[in-house]
Amino acid sequence: MWQQLTIQIRSADAELLENELLAAGAVSISYLDAEDQPVFQEEPGSTPLWDNSVLLALFEQDHDLSELLTVLRANTSIANAAQLEIERIEDQAWERAWMDDFKPIQFGNKLWVCPSWQSAPDPDAVNILMDPGLAFGSGSHNTTSLCLQWLEQAELNDKTLIDFGSGSGILAIAAALLGAKEVIAVDNDPQAVLATLDNSQRNGLDLDSFHTYLPDAFAGAFAGRHADIVIANILAAPLIDLAEQLAGLLHTGGALVLSGLLHDQVDAVSVAYSEWIDFEPAVQDEDWVRLVGTRKG
Repeated sequence: MWQQLTIQIRSADAELLENELLAAGAVSISYLDAEDQPVFQEEPGSTPLWDNSVLLALFEQDHDLSELLTVLRANTSIANAAQLEIERIEDQAWERAWMDDFKPIQFGNKLWVCPSWQSAPDPDAVNILMDPGLAFGSGSHNTTSLCLQWLEQAELNDKTLIDFGSGSGILAIAAALLGAKEVIAVDNDPQAVLATLDNSQRNGLDLDSFHTYLPDAFAGAFAGRHADIVIANILAAPLIDLAEQLAGLLHTGGALVLSGLLHDQVDAVSVAYSEWIDFEPAVQDEDWVRLVGTRKG
């Protein structure tokens, strides 16, 4: 049996309150989204939080929380401090309970993303082994789903593909398993590069045709070459900043696939690429959008 304290907070208060709770005897701290808001890791090494989060602090069942509750309820700077809750929860296999929440996801007719601890629903399909994670992506978010749906129906045989902003490597790995001749995954976060390499090995890829790079190393290794496909699932602002660079990686007639942008950002992103790319009509999934275009001659 445990005591769980639940309190809604602003992200700006998270670090200070977490330290205070740990000092008061909390054995673990976790966070949930209070408002169904997507978050992205914008800076290497950062831990993104939602603007408004629900903090869960776990204490041993006999720990006296009366003094801590008095202090928290008196702290008017903490959002909803007066409404914090304490509940008693039973012991359970936390890791197993967490793992049970994740199921294989199908994209199109032949592509599945499967947690590594579960059997593939269709052994004859293209199955990506990818474990869930906040920072780098496992296929469940709309933006990644939009890209996987495009890759699943694309003709990738004999194609060279660059995944710019690869995160976990899920899009690069999907491209390789779907038949791309050469795949290059690029990310500015060293942890993401390591995650991509680890996931590529988990999926049994040939590292002679699957490459991972930080941006500076990639610039040197790919100098003078052009790709058939460039895919970038990042945010609208960096997509705009990178327009000339990403377009320049493609040969004439090559395909550019952009995601990570909201529907009201489509015009600004399209204008940024208009000198080099002809876009098809945008494809939308809830508030999120995928743009696909062709490199002009």
